[in-house]
Order: sequence, then C-alpha cells, then structure tokens
Amino acid sequence: MTAAGRLLLDVKGLSMRFANGKTALDGVSLSVACGELVTILGSNGSGKSTLLRCIARLLRPTAGEIRVANRDLSHLAGGELRRARRSVAMIFQHANLVRRRSVLANVATGSLGHHQTVWASLGMLPPAEMTNAHRYLADVGLGHLAGQRAGTLSGGQAQRVSISRALAQRPEVLLADEPVASLDPQAAEDVMVLLRRLAAKDGIAVLCVLHQPELAERYSDRVVGIQNGRMIFDLPPKQLSGGDVASLYMGKAA
Repeated sequence: MTAAGRLLLDVKGLSMRFANGKTALDGVSLSVACGELVTILGSNGSGKSTLLRCIARLLRPTAGEIRVANRDLSHLAGGELRRARRSVAMIFQHANLVRRRSVLANVATGSLGHHQTVWASLGMLPPAEMTNAHRYLADVGLGHLAGQRAGTLSGGQAQRVSISRALAQRPEVLLADEPVASLDPQAAEDVMVLLRRLAAKDGIAVLCVLHQPELAERYSDRVVGIQNGRMIFDLPPKQLSGGDVASLYMGKAA
C-alpha cells in the first residue's frame, strides 16, 4: 500500500486537438493522491471521457504532461508505454466481459500485462495469478461466483467483476468512465461504495466520470467540473453549490 497523501496522478496543461480541428481538451490540470476519489462532472461532449482516455494513453494528447507515480506517460511509445500503462487501469460504462468464460477467468485476464509470453497470450497464466484472481473477486464481494459464467451475471455484478479485473492489473491509478450509467440505483450505490472503499483501503487513486451529481457529492473527496474542454472548478463536495453544477450544463458546445 502506498503512503497516504502521496500524489499518484498529476496532469498539467493537458490539451487534445483532433485531426478535424476540434479541441476536446484545453489546458486541463488536476491531481489525485493516494486514497482519493475524485469525480469529474460535465455535459455530453465536454471532454470528460477524452480526458480519461488521454490519461490512460488510449489517446495521445496534443500537449501537456501526465505523470503517474512521478513517471511521465505523455510521450512514451511501444514497449515502454505498455509497461508504464500497467499502473493505470480503466473501467467503462459496460463491463465488457467475455460472457462464455467463467467469472474467475475474466478477472485473471487483468494480469496479462505482467506476463508477456506466448503461454499468457493463449490464456495460460501462472497458478499464482489464479489465486490472486480469487482474492480480487473476494475484495468486491463476489468470491462465491468464481465458477459462474460471466454471461449469467446481473449488470451490477458484471461491473463489480470488471473492477476486480482492473485490480488484477495491480494499478496505482483507477480510471472509471461512467461506471454506473447503465445500472439501477441500488447497483450504482454498490459500485460507488466499492470505489470509495478501494481508494480508502487500498490507497488507489480513483478518477471517476459521472453524470449523477448526487453520487459525486456523497462519495468524492473532490469534484471537478469540465465544460467545453476546460476545467471550471475543482472543489470538495461541501463547497459545491447547485449553481456550480448547473453552470456545467450552460453554454454547451454544439
């Protein structure tokens, strides 16, 4: 476990301009420390998901710096980038599990980045990784479903399995892109409770995109507002007003 308060994610002046000339991010800076859960709010098209994809280096930003555990990921490429990205795991709105495989097998695939061998590419992981997968499943309260086919899970269960798979990557930073958007209210609460616990208990830096301001206010250490690719505010929930949130949905880009 990392030391409390250590800065694990530090983004400075991040900009992203696409080939068509559209600017999706314009000088965004934010940080997330060990044990923190920070939520990003903003309207559709504001740049929230682009920000997460740049941090995970699924996109290469036009300008700026992305430091994870004090290592700059901004300009890495090839094998060096693949190795550095192990420290950043990402979950999405949909769990994207392999439905015909067992829950345990899905979780174990999160460790593939640590085993660049022909055997690993064929799904043959060291026994220790299967032991770890059982532990990560237990961490999200689903150890009893290890042998069940992933296609039989409820939406909430599937999302918790995707979080377990991310943990198997052994990340220092966890990015969550609208992880509760397709869940019912109770399942959404369960996932947010889990993310909050992972930050506090395991010292992971969690950066989460949400469309539910009430969840952001209940579970976050800080709430970041983004509008038209620019950061509008970065505040603790107690300092956040209804006007702050409403401002994010005014002057929305076409």
